[in-house]
Amino acid sequence: MEFTRLGRTGLRVSRIGLGCMSYGRAAAGMHQWTLDEEAAAPFFRQAVELGVTFWDTANVYQGGTSEEFVGRAITRFSRREDIVLATKVSGKMHDGPGGSGLSRKAILEQVDASLRRLGTDYIDVYYVHRFDPETPVEETMQALDDLVRAGKVRYLGASSMWAWQFAKMQHAAVVNGWATFSAMQDQYNVLKREEERDMIPMCLDQGVGLTPYSPLAKGRAARPWGQQTSRSSSDNVAKAFDRDVDEPVVNAIQRVAEARGTAMAQVALAWVLSKPVVSGPIVGATRTHHLRDAVAALELDLTDGELAALEAPYQPQDNYWW
Repeated sequence: MEFTRLGRTGLRVSRIGLGCMSYGRAAAGMHQWTLDEEAAAPFFRQAVELGVTFWDTANVYQGGTSEEFVGRAITRFSRREDIVLATKVSGKMHDGPGGSGLSRKAILEQVDASLRRLGTDYIDVYYVHRFDPETPVEETMQALDDLVRAGKVRYLGASSMWAWQFAKMQHAAVVNGWATFSAMQDQYNVLKREEERDMIPMCLDQGVGLTPYSPLAKGRAARPWGQQTSRSSSDNVAKAFDRDVDEPVVNAIQRVAEARGTAMAQVALAWVLSKPVVSGPIVGATRTHHLRDAVAALELDLTDGELAALEAPYQPQDNYWW
Protein backbone atom coordinates (compact mmCIF):
# COMPACT_ATOMS: atom_id res chain seq x y z
CA MET A 1 0.00 0.00 0.00
CA GLU A 2 1.09 3.55 -0.70
CA PHE A 3 0.30 6.44 1.62
CA THR A 4 0.07 10.16 1.04
CA ARG A 5 -0.99 13.35 2.78
CA LEU A 6 -4.56 14.56 2.55
CA GLY A 7 -4.14 17.76 0.56
CA ARG A 8 -1.73 20.06 2.39
CA THR A 9 -2.49 18.61 5.79
CA GLY A 10 -0.26 16.36 7.82
CA LEU A 11 -2.87 13.58 7.81
CA ARG A 12 -1.46 10.40 6.28
CA VAL A 13 -4.02 8.35 4.35
CA SER A 14 -3.84 5.19 2.28
CA ARG A 15 -3.96 5.96 -1.44
CA ILE A 16 -6.99 3.71 -1.75
CA GLY A 17 -10.03 4.38 0.42
CA LEU A 18 -12.69 1.83 1.34
CA GLY A 19 -16.15 3.07 0.42
CA CYS A 20 -18.74 1.70 2.84
CA MET A 21 -22.02 2.63 1.15
CA SER A 22 -22.30 -1.03 0.10
CA TYR A 23 -22.55 -2.19 3.71
CA GLY A 24 -25.68 -1.90 5.83
CA ARG A 25 -29.15 -3.30 6.34
CA ALA A 26 -30.95 -2.92 3.02
CA ALA A 27 -34.37 -2.58 4.64
CA ALA A 28 -33.12 0.47 6.51
CA GLY A 29 -31.89 2.39 3.49
CA MET A 30 -32.24 3.13 -0.18
CA HIS A 31 -30.16 0.38 -1.78
CA GLN A 32 -31.26 -3.23 -1.99
CA TRP A 33 -27.88 -4.50 -3.23
CA THR A 34 -26.01 -3.77 0.00
CA LEU A 35 -24.31 -6.45 2.11
CA ASP A 36 -25.40 -7.34 5.63
CA GLU A 37 -22.87 -7.39 8.45
CA GLU A 38 -21.84 -11.00 8.04
CA ALA A 39 -21.35 -10.63 4.30
CA ALA A 40 -19.50 -7.33 4.72
CA ALA A 41 -17.05 -8.61 7.33
CA PRO A 42 -14.60 -10.26 4.87
CA PHE A 43 -14.18 -6.97 3.01
CA PHE A 44 -13.25 -5.06 6.16
CA ARG A 45 -10.77 -7.82 6.99
CA GLN A 46 -9.37 -7.75 3.47
CA ALA A 47 -9.00 -3.96 3.60
CA VAL A 48 -6.90 -4.22 6.77
CA GLU A 49 -4.77 -6.98 5.26
CA LEU A 50 -4.12 -4.90 2.13
CA GLY A 51 -3.33 -1.75 4.09
CA VAL A 52 -6.49 0.10 3.04
CA THR A 53 -6.91 2.09 6.25
CA PHE A 54 -8.87 5.11 4.95
CA TRP A 55 -12.54 4.15 5.49
CA ASP A 56 -15.40 6.30 4.25
CA THR A 57 -19.07 6.15 5.20
CA ALA A 58 -21.98 8.56 5.82
CA ASN A 59 -24.78 8.94 8.32
CA VAL A 60 -27.42 8.39 5.61
CA TYR A 61 -25.96 5.17 4.23
CA GLN A 62 -28.58 2.53 4.94
CA GLY A 63 -30.26 4.57 7.63
CA GLY A 64 -27.13 4.77 9.76
CA THR A 65 -26.45 1.03 9.75
CA SER A 66 -23.36 1.46 7.58
CA GLU A 67 -21.79 3.53 10.36
CA GLU A 68 -22.73 0.81 12.86
CA PHE A 69 -21.08 -1.87 10.72
CA VAL A 70 -17.96 0.25 10.24
CA GLY A 71 -17.61 0.97 13.95
CA ARG A 72 -17.84 -2.68 14.90
CA ALA A 73 -15.50 -3.71 12.07
CA ILE A 74 -12.80 -1.36 13.37
CA THR A 75 -12.99 -3.04 16.77
CA ARG A 76 -13.08 -6.52 15.26
CA PHE A 77 -10.34 -6.26 12.63
CA SER A 78 -8.15 -3.30 13.54
CA ARG A 79 -7.56 -0.55 16.08
CA ARG A 80 -9.19 2.86 16.07
CA GLU A 81 -5.79 4.58 15.95
CA ASP A 82 -4.87 2.67 12.78
CA ILE A 83 -7.93 3.74 10.78
CA VAL A 84 -8.58 7.13 9.20
CA LEU A 85 -12.33 7.32 9.58
CA ALA A 86 -14.56 9.58 7.48
CA THR A 87 -18.29 10.17 7.60
CA LYS A 88 -20.72 12.83 6.43
CA VAL A 89 -23.59 15.14 7.40
CA SER A 90 -26.50 16.91 5.66
CA GLY A 91 -28.64 14.07 4.30
CA LYS A 92 -32.05 13.43 5.83
CA MET A 93 -32.06 11.21 8.91
CA HIS A 94 -35.48 12.22 10.26
CA ASP A 95 -38.17 14.88 9.82
CA GLY A 96 -37.19 17.03 12.79
CA PRO A 97 -35.35 20.37 12.51
CA GLY A 98 -32.03 18.69 13.28
CA GLY A 99 -32.60 15.75 10.98
CA SER A 100 -31.01 17.16 7.83
CA GLY A 101 -29.16 20.10 6.38
CA LEU A 102 -26.22 22.09 7.70
CA SER A 103 -27.75 24.24 10.40
CA ARG A 104 -25.95 24.43 13.72
CA LYS A 105 -28.67 22.31 15.28
CA ALA A 106 -28.39 19.62 12.60
CA ILE A 107 -24.60 19.46 12.65
CA LEU A 108 -24.33 19.19 16.44
CA GLU A 109 -27.13 16.63 16.63
CA GLN A 110 -25.92 14.50 13.76
CA VAL A 111 -22.25 14.40 14.72
CA ASP A 112 -23.18 13.00 18.12
CA ALA A 113 -25.47 10.42 16.50
CA SER A 114 -22.66 9.37 14.12
CA LEU A 115 -20.18 9.08 16.98
CA ARG A 116 -22.58 6.81 18.86
CA ARG A 117 -23.13 4.57 15.86
CA LEU A 118 -19.43 4.44 15.05
CA GLY A 119 -18.52 3.68 18.66
CA THR A 120 -15.80 6.34 18.76
CA ASP A 121 -15.24 9.74 20.30
CA TYR A 122 -13.78 11.41 17.21
CA ILE A 123 -14.08 11.46 13.43
CA ASP A 124 -10.95 11.97 11.35
CA VAL A 125 -12.56 13.59 8.29
CA TYR A 126 -16.09 15.02 8.56
CA TYR A 127 -17.66 15.91 5.21
CA VAL A 128 -20.63 18.13 4.48
CA HIS A 129 -22.39 15.76 2.10
CA ARG A 130 -24.11 18.47 0.04
CA PHE A 131 -24.37 22.27 0.06
CA ASP A 132 -27.29 23.63 2.07
CA PRO A 133 -28.73 26.72 0.34
CA GLU A 134 -31.11 27.41 3.25
CA THR A 135 -28.42 27.88 5.90
CA PRO A 136 -25.93 30.78 5.97
CA VAL A 137 -22.44 29.47 5.28
CA GLU A 138 -21.16 31.33 8.36
CA GLU A 139 -23.49 29.29 10.59
CA THR A 140 -22.31 26.05 9.04
CA MET A 141 -18.60 26.84 9.14
CA GLN A 142 -18.68 28.11 12.72
CA ALA A 143 -20.49 24.96 13.85
CA LEU A 144 -17.90 22.80 12.07
CA ASP A 145 -15.09 24.82 13.62
CA ASP A 146 -16.62 24.21 17.04
CA LEU A 147 -16.49 20.45 16.38
CA VAL A 148 -12.80 20.68 15.53
CA ARG A 149 -12.07 22.76 18.63
CA ALA A 150 -14.05 20.30 20.78
CA GLY A 151 -11.97 17.39 19.45
CA LYS A 152 -14.94 15.58 17.92
CA VAL A 153 -13.57 16.12 14.40
CA ARG A 154 -9.97 16.30 13.21
CA TYR A 155 -10.33 17.56 9.62
CA LEU A 156 -13.15 18.92 7.47
CA GLY A 157 -14.24 17.92 3.99
CA ALA A 158 -16.97 18.82 1.52
CA SER A 159 -18.69 16.86 -1.22
CA SER A 160 -20.47 17.44 -4.53
CA MET A 161 -21.20 21.13 -4.91
CA TRP A 162 -20.46 23.92 -7.37
CA ALA A 163 -17.01 25.46 -7.08
CA TRP A 164 -18.50 28.86 -6.20
CA GLN A 165 -20.36 27.29 -3.28
CA PHE A 166 -17.19 25.61 -2.06
CA ALA A 167 -15.31 28.91 -2.42
CA LYS A 168 -18.01 30.73 -0.46
CA MET A 169 -17.75 28.28 2.43
CA GLN A 170 -13.95 28.34 2.44
CA HIS A 171 -13.93 32.14 2.37
CA ALA A 172 -16.26 32.36 5.37
CA ALA A 173 -13.90 30.11 7.32
CA VAL A 174 -10.77 32.02 6.32
CA VAL A 175 -12.03 35.50 7.16
CA ASN A 176 -13.29 34.34 10.55
CA GLY A 177 -10.27 32.26 11.48
CA TRP A 178 -12.23 28.99 11.47
CA ALA A 179 -11.12 25.55 10.30
CA THR A 180 -11.19 25.20 6.52
CA PHE A 181 -11.90 22.22 4.30
CA SER A 182 -8.96 19.94 3.63
CA ALA A 183 -10.75 17.45 1.35
CA MET A 184 -13.25 17.48 -1.50
CA GLN A 185 -15.14 14.30 -2.32
CA ASP A 186 -16.80 14.53 -5.70
CA GLN A 187 -17.55 12.24 -8.58
CA TYR A 188 -14.48 11.95 -10.77
CA ASN A 189 -13.60 9.20 -13.19
CA VAL A 190 -12.59 8.74 -16.81
CA LEU A 191 -16.28 8.83 -17.81
CA LYS A 192 -17.15 11.88 -15.72
CA ARG A 193 -14.63 14.71 -15.88
CA GLU A 194 -16.69 17.88 -15.53
CA GLU A 195 -14.98 18.76 -12.24
CA GLU A 196 -11.85 19.53 -14.27
CA ARG A 197 -13.45 22.85 -15.30
CA ASP A 198 -13.57 24.66 -11.95
CA MET A 199 -13.50 22.47 -8.85
CA ILE A 200 -10.23 20.66 -9.49
CA PRO A 201 -8.28 23.83 -10.37
CA MET A 202 -9.61 25.41 -7.18
CA CYS A 203 -8.59 22.39 -5.09
CA LEU A 204 -5.09 22.47 -6.60
CA ASP A 205 -4.80 26.17 -5.83
CA GLN A 206 -6.10 25.81 -2.26
CA GLY A 207 -4.22 22.62 -1.40
CA VAL A 208 -7.41 20.60 -0.97
CA GLY A 209 -7.05 16.86 -1.53
CA LEU A 210 -9.53 15.13 -3.82
CA THR A 211 -11.03 11.87 -2.52
CA PRO A 212 -13.21 10.94 -5.50
CA TYR A 213 -16.20 8.66 -5.19
CA SER A 214 -17.25 6.41 -8.08
CA PRO A 215 -13.69 6.29 -9.49
CA LEU A 216 -14.86 3.34 -11.62
CA ALA A 217 -18.08 5.06 -12.74
CA LYS A 218 -20.33 2.75 -10.70
CA GLY A 219 -18.44 -0.18 -12.22
CA ARG A 220 -19.09 0.86 -15.82
CA ALA A 221 -15.37 1.51 -16.39
CA ALA A 222 -14.49 -1.95 -15.09
CA ARG A 223 -16.24 -4.16 -17.67
CA PRO A 224 -16.68 -4.28 -21.45
CA TRP A 225 -19.52 -2.37 -23.01
CA GLY A 226 -22.78 -4.31 -22.85
CA GLN A 227 -21.94 -6.38 -19.79
CA GLN A 228 -24.22 -5.81 -16.80
CA THR A 229 -24.16 -6.60 -13.09
CA SER A 230 -26.98 -6.93 -10.57
CA ARG A 231 -26.38 -3.34 -9.52
CA SER A 232 -26.09 -1.86 -13.00
CA SER A 233 -29.31 -3.52 -14.11
CA SER A 234 -31.33 -2.31 -11.11
CA ASP A 235 -29.73 0.93 -9.91
CA ASN A 236 -30.85 4.03 -11.83
CA VAL A 237 -27.67 5.85 -10.82
CA ALA A 238 -25.50 3.11 -12.31
CA LYS A 239 -27.68 3.05 -15.43
CA ALA A 240 -26.71 6.68 -16.04
CA PHE A 241 -23.36 5.43 -17.32
CA ASP A 242 -24.89 3.42 -20.13
CA ARG A 243 -25.14 6.39 -22.47
CA ASP A 244 -23.90 6.54 -26.04
CA VAL A 245 -21.20 9.06 -25.09
CA ASP A 246 -19.73 6.59 -22.61
CA GLU A 247 -19.23 3.68 -25.00
CA PRO A 248 -16.08 4.96 -26.79
CA VAL A 249 -14.44 5.75 -23.44
CA VAL A 250 -15.21 2.25 -22.11
CA ASN A 251 -13.86 0.76 -25.34
CA ALA A 252 -10.65 2.78 -24.92
CA ILE A 253 -10.22 1.43 -21.38
CA GLN A 254 -10.70 -2.10 -22.69
CA ARG A 255 -8.08 -1.62 -25.42
CA VAL A 256 -5.47 -0.33 -22.98
CA ALA A 257 -6.27 -3.12 -20.52
CA GLU A 258 -5.97 -5.82 -23.18
CA ALA A 259 -2.68 -4.38 -24.43
CA ARG A 260 -1.38 -4.35 -20.87
CA GLY A 261 -2.80 -7.77 -20.03
CA THR A 262 -4.55 -6.38 -16.97
CA ALA A 263 -8.06 -5.71 -15.68
CA MET A 264 -10.06 -2.75 -16.93
CA ALA A 265 -10.65 -1.68 -13.33
CA GLN A 266 -6.92 -1.30 -12.81
CA VAL A 267 -6.55 0.88 -15.89
CA ALA A 268 -9.51 3.11 -15.02
CA LEU A 269 -8.32 3.54 -11.44
CA ALA A 270 -4.72 4.13 -12.51
CA TRP A 271 -6.03 7.03 -14.60
CA VAL A 272 -7.65 8.58 -11.51
CA LEU A 273 -4.54 8.00 -9.41
CA SER A 274 -2.38 9.72 -12.04
CA LYS A 275 -4.00 13.08 -11.26
CA PRO A 276 -1.92 15.20 -8.85
CA VAL A 277 -5.00 16.54 -7.06
CA VAL A 278 -6.13 13.06 -5.99
CA SER A 279 -5.19 11.98 -2.48
CA GLY A 280 -7.16 8.73 -2.44
CA PRO A 281 -10.12 7.50 -4.49
CA ILE A 282 -12.94 5.84 -2.56
CA VAL A 283 -13.51 2.29 -3.82
CA GLY A 284 -16.55 0.19 -2.99
CA ALA A 285 -15.95 -3.55 -2.64
CA THR A 286 -18.57 -6.28 -2.87
CA ARG A 287 -16.39 -8.95 -4.53
CA THR A 288 -13.01 -10.18 -3.40
CA HIS A 289 -11.19 -8.92 -6.49
CA HIS A 290 -12.43 -5.33 -6.14
CA LEU A 291 -9.91 -4.23 -3.50
CA ARG A 292 -7.16 -6.38 -4.98
CA ASP A 293 -7.62 -4.68 -8.36
CA ALA A 294 -7.66 -1.28 -6.68
CA VAL A 295 -4.41 -1.88 -4.83
CA ALA A 296 -2.82 -3.36 -7.97
CA ALA A 297 -3.65 -0.12 -9.81
CA LEU A 298 -1.05 1.61 -7.65
CA GLU A 299 1.61 -0.35 -9.52
CA LEU A 300 0.29 0.57 -12.96
CA ASP A 301 1.98 3.65 -14.39
CA LEU A 302 0.15 4.67 -17.55
CA THR A 303 2.19 6.23 -20.33
CA ASP A 304 1.41 9.64 -21.75
CA GLY A 305 0.08 7.90 -24.85
CA GLU A 306 -2.22 5.67 -22.83
CA LEU A 307 -3.52 8.61 -20.82
CA ALA A 308 -4.22 10.49 -24.04
CA ALA A 309 -5.99 7.48 -25.56
CA LEU A 310 -8.25 7.20 -22.51
CA GLU A 311 -9.10 10.90 -22.52
CA ALA A 312 -9.53 11.51 -26.25
CA PRO A 313 -13.08 10.05 -26.62
CA TYR A 314 -14.55 12.09 -23.75
CA GLN A 315 -17.38 14.47 -24.59
CA PRO A 316 -18.44 17.36 -22.33
CA GLN A 317 -21.75 16.74 -20.58
CA ASP A 318 -24.08 18.10 -17.94
CA ASN A 319 -22.76 17.84 -14.41
CA TYR A 320 -24.68 15.80 -11.87
CA TRP A 321 -24.02 14.36 -8.45
CA TRP A 322 -25.29 11.07 -7.08
